Amino acid sequence: MWGRRKRARRSVAAVPELCDLCARTFPPEEAVCGHVADSSAVHPDDPLHDGLRRVTACCEAHLELIRAGYRQRPFVQEELWAGKIGRVLTSGRPVLTMTELACRTGLDEPDIRRAITWHNERRRRTDG
Repeated sequence: MWGRRKRARRSVAAVPELCDLCARTFPPEEAVCGHVADSSAVHPDDPLHDGLRRVTACCEAHLELIRAGYRQRPFVQEELWAGKIGRVLTSGRPVLTMTELACRTGLDEPDIRRAITWHNERRRRTDG
């Protein structure tokens, strides 16, 4: 009987990693990864990871320098809240009320108003 020939599997080349500090590329198995607190980081699918940024380095020393840099950056709660609001407003069905926005973001109305104020002030500074 004639059987089907097995096709040779193509090897999939691993996508190299990039050091967030020095921009050196290296194989994924050499990556040193961690998370840092960052109020500008809003996860697209998992609200539990909001405020955490995954960082990648080529060595422990670079990872520590990256972490030190993020420790110097202030964590602005209103920035995180604005990101949560932005995620809700740009995904799913439209938000019609403040109550609905509060339910979908997990924030209360005063926090939503603080986030909107922070966002508007930031826009005025960067646009003006």
